[in-house]
Amino acid sequence: MFSGIVEEPGIVTKIEREQGNMHITVRCSFADELKIDQSVAHNGVCLTVVRKDKDEYTVTAIRETLEKSNLGTLDAGDWVNLERSMKIDSLLDGHLVQGHVDQTAVCTNVEEADGSWYYTFEYDASKGNMTVEKGSIAVNGVSLTVVDSRDGCFRNAIIPYTYEHTNFCKLRKGSTVNLEFDIIGKYVTRFAEKYIR
Repeated sequence: MFSGIVEEPGIVTKIEREQGNMHITVRCSFADELKIDQSVAHNGVCLTVVRKDKDEYTVTAIRETLEKSNLGTLDAGDWVNLERSMKIDSLLDGHLVQGHVDQTAVCTNVEEADGSWYYTFEYDASKGNMTVEKGSIAVNGVSLTVVDSRDGCFRNAIIPYTYEHTNFCKLRKGSTVNLEFDIIGKYVTRFAEKYIR
């Protein structure tokens, strides 16, 4: 379980493909603190550390993960948002994030707003996911508040700290991002669908 509070953006140093899998090697400041089998969220995707070496570690993404997220588009030099799993006694500064990406979205607009930024994202609403005004959503693993919720579209307001300390500073119009919709909202929607029918 994660909170959506990104610790830092790591730098992808190597990509290795093996059959349907992709091994991603990342450099970050806390690599030497990681253990084999530990869970780390990468752009919001929970992956297991399988190898480590000083300031780098490697995780493996399987085909289904690559199909449902933006990890398959990563290349050496790219930034990836990193978060280690929550401790049970941690403050929940963001919201409950599972590290299970629901689908991707495309950035359709970036608007500077006198020291902050608005990012607009469009996604395929036919998959049954939805946002609510002032609700929570994880975008590339970052816990954010929804602004201007519409069918298949929403905006997020990004403060300078988030812009500078995540890969939001690298996002442009046309960039693909990972979305994890609010878990409570998903359960409520599923429950309502079952009993309304």
